[in-house]
Amino acid sequence: MSFRAKNKILIVPCSGIGKTYGSVSREAAYIVQQELHPQETQIVPLSLLVLGDEETCATTAGRSAITIDGCKLACATKMIQQSGGKILRTFDVLDVFRRYRDFKPQGIAELNEGGQKLAQALAEEISAEIEQMNLAGEAEHA
Repeated sequence: MSFRAKNKILIVPCSGIGKTYGSVSREAAYIVQQELHPQETQIVPLSLLVLGDEETCATTAGRSAITIDGCKLACATKMIQQSGGKILRTFDVLDVFRRYRDFKPQGIAELNEGGQKLAQALAEEISAEIEQMNLAGEAEHA
């Protein structure tokens, strides 16, 4: 995976493997990057940051990012801060779930309908934030 598009907003989802909220986080990131804002965003795998992958760490340094945390440990946010990235906005899956309690996500490898709906709702919130940044001219990319 190449991380060369310097003008794109980085999307860094939780990597909570084996956790439903981690799966919701990743699914929301895919929706944003592949469907809603493919020209404006780029996903950065949190696992590569945690492992200290040189190319990935160099990619995030000084770049604008939106993080999606699956739990209160906030690993995505912490790793972007440690790598010198600029956090534009942090989203917490649990906070979004509190607004959409009817969705009741379940599953890990494959999310149930509630999990898919929660991921879509989260993706739409992220998309709205990106659109606001674009309108306000706040998304300054390195």
